[in-house]
Amino acid sequence: MVNKQMMQQMQQMQKRMQAMQEELGNQLVEGTAGGGAVTCEVSGHQELRSVTIAREAVDPDDVETLQDLVLSAVNDGLRKSQELAQQKMASLTGGLKIPGLM
Repeated sequence: MVNKQMMQQMQQMQKRMQAMQEELGNQLVEGTAGGGAVTCEVSGHQELRSVTIAREAVDPDDVETLQDLVLSAVNDGLRKSQELAQQKMASLTGGLKIPGLM
């Protein structure tokens, strides 16, 4: 049977997880490609928030390069966002890998 102290600890951890999730949603990381020709912002929830394309990166005769740069920048941002979430989770769980939490 779970004792009262363990239930309180579980409730505290749940509150910290909720706060961490809110914090992640407000934190942004930046992904870049082409030396900054394309940048994107991704939230800690892996949501793409913005894409910025430098004027010099737009060449109507070479759309494929621009597409590749956008894809690379978004993937870079998503990777950084996932790393941020993993770092936050590790700080909450003390490095323990808990299935279903990320």
